[in-house]
Amino acid sequence: RWNLVKQIRRKLMNYKLHYAPDNASLIIRIFLEEIEAKYTCNLIDRKKNGQKDPKYLALNPNGLIPVLETNDGPIFETAAILLWLADRHKSNFPTIENNKRAYGLKWLFFLSNTVHASLRILFYSEKYIDSENNKDFRKNISNQIKNHLTLLNLEVEDKMFFLCNTPSILDIYLCVMLRWMKLYPIQNTDWFLLERYKNLESICQNLEIRPSVRLAAKAEGLGQTIFSNPSYAKPPIGSAT
Repeated sequence: RWNLVKQIRRKLMNYKLHYAPDNASLIIRIFLEEIEAKYTCNLIDRKKNGQKDPKYLALNPNGLIPVLETNDGPIFETAAILLWLADRHKSNFPTIENNKRAYGLKWLFFLSNTVHASLRILFYSEKYIDSENNKDFRKNISNQIKNHLTLLNLEVEDKMFFLCNTPSILDIYLCVMLRWMKLYPIQNTDWFLLERYKNLESICQNLEIRPSVRLAAKAEGLGQTIFSNPSYAKPPIGSAT
């Protein structure tokens, strides 16, 4: 009976997602749709530096997007939000009792701490090195990312999704980052071709047809093939850059 009560409570949870179009909040939005959670959204307008507003900094002192407000308080960091939601809803990721948990965790944090971190350096390279050496620096970072993708492509093999035949938080996180690689930095994406990573491309094609992705794409003006053949966001307000 207590387990039933806990399940009902989880279904009744309401979340508030602080987002900007095509930011890391897209990863969280897709997963919220995937688990059919009840949530509302609050646009953080980056054109107006909304992520540095004192009210937002009270939720995330790092001034980064996203933040998810929950009954347990606000959560920031994409991987932390994903893992918390997956555990709370017991969905789309191995539970603590599952022997695949360790495997899932190591790749979740590889995506977060290695791939995502490298992308941030690539996209905002001017924050890390002077303009004189920027070109070579970005080339080195992009080569590192290609190595990461080669590793992921080999690991996935020909599975439908990363862990099994149903999508996990790993697939959502990975596919959104692959989307960004095809679009950003604007006019400087020649280093990346999704077609070189056939297994990752297949995951993108399998994931983007799911209702959760279609709903998130519609909400943020991202088009139909948001991973395999993406286009820039066309939101009514706010900006991804």
